[in-house]
Amino acid sequence: MLLRKFPLPTLLILFAAALVVTAISSVTVGPMDISFSDSVQSLLLQSDQLAPHVNLVIHEIRFPRTVLCMLVGAILAVCGTVMQGLFRNPLAEPGIIGVSAGAALGAALAIVLFADLSEQFPQFMNLAALPLFAFLGGALTTVLVYKLGTSKMGTSVTIMLLAGVAISALSGAGIGYMNFIADDQMLRDLSLWSMGSLAAANWMSITLCAFTLMVLMLIFNRKAMSLNALLLGEAEASHLGIPVQKLKRQLILLTAVGVGVTVSVSGMIGFIGLVIPHLGRMLSGPDHRTLLPISAVMGALLLTFADMFSRIAAAPAELPVGIVTALIGAPFFIYLLFQQKGKII
Repeated sequence: MLLRKFPLPTLLILFAAALVVTAISSVTVGPMDISFSDSVQSLLLQSDQLAPHVNLVIHEIRFPRTVLCMLVGAILAVCGTVMQGLFRNPLAEPGIIGVSAGAALGAALAIVLFADLSEQFPQFMNLAALPLFAFLGGALTTVLVYKLGTSKMGTSVTIMLLAGVAISALSGAGIGYMNFIADDQMLRDLSLWSMGSLAAANWMSITLCAFTLMVLMLIFNRKAMSLNALLLGEAEASHLGIPVQKLKRQLILLTAVGVGVTVSVSGMIGFIGLVIPHLGRMLSGPDHRTLLPISAVMGALLLTFADMFSRIAAAPAELPVGIVTALIGAPFFIYLLFQQKGKII
């Protein structure tokens, strides 16, 4: 609570410094024993005295993975922040209300349908088919959950959560069927991201995520004041001149884009969009003008730390990062449920 007294620049500097330290530490972690000094030397391109395989591991495996961690964590955090502001409830999160599951089903369909093309045109698969199908799955799920949970009385979080459970179950059945009909290569691709993994990081996925994050932050920051007005209630926001329905459609589609892109490159990683916005509000307050950038940096920090822990916890084996974020987020979600007792519509 003490951090709430610090202004936004101070908070950003503190978390950015922590992110830099965590990112450098993440580059040093892996099955191959590479010292911290060698890792930093390689990152600074002062690598003439290092073995070629050390530079290869740092620049082609660990560094891209760390960069992708930061980008995916930031996207998930800002999408969770916007979704909680849209539904006006801290329980809203892409994974919990089924959006991630819908996006995962779309990505699974793309993996199976375009299996033959993926070998010949991997760029088409990674930059077009997977993100597009994941986006469509996430968008349809978001619209369906919103329609089911909204009535003249407002948005019912209870119905929204129940709809998320139902959609997650249906998506799980669909993904199970995809696994049933898949061949060995399809099963390998499906298992890569079914529990969340950043092991397949490459510069194409990094470019896609960086562009997505840039666009989302630009648009979300422009909508920050409208989101603040929406916190007062839909009727109050409408009286203030906010086009509520148009704003909802825009935010729903944009969050679906963000979730779809992250699912296509890293699989299902839950709870980042639940934990980070709540912590951000504790530190900087509910104003989305400060909450969005704080959430982006904190989301990048949390997922980078979780990925680093996933490589240490069962070394030399590697835990799926989705398991680690679930271990962090599930107890936090239970805590939020206790806080919300008697408040849910």
